[in-house]
Amino acid sequence: MIRVMCDRCGKELAQGETRHVLKIEAFATADVTAALTEDDLDRDHLEEVAGLLAEAEIADEGPGLDPPSASFRYDMCGPCRRRFLQNPLAREAAPKLRFSKN
Repeated sequence: MIRVMCDRCGKELAQGETRHVLKIEAFATADVTAALTEDDLDRDHLEEVAGLLAEAEIADEGPGLDPPSASFRYDMCGPCRRRFLQNPLAREAAPKLRFSKN
């Protein structure tokens, strides 16, 4: 028998009880709103791609680098799912700083 726990509150979910699966994917993206110029058309793109691939190989071997993407999967009970959907980034939980008017 497989035991399933809510990853938010720790409650054990009974067999047959509805559980909710949350999948999160985080990845880097680039701004592609730049206009195409004559210089872009004149460049050797194959050479640039080869250089980028070589840099990527070196980066994969380097210690302490963040991966370009990450995926997460969580099981949740119904109440935790509702709380998550109301405030997915937990903004209210973040401390609010108050500065003096000096």
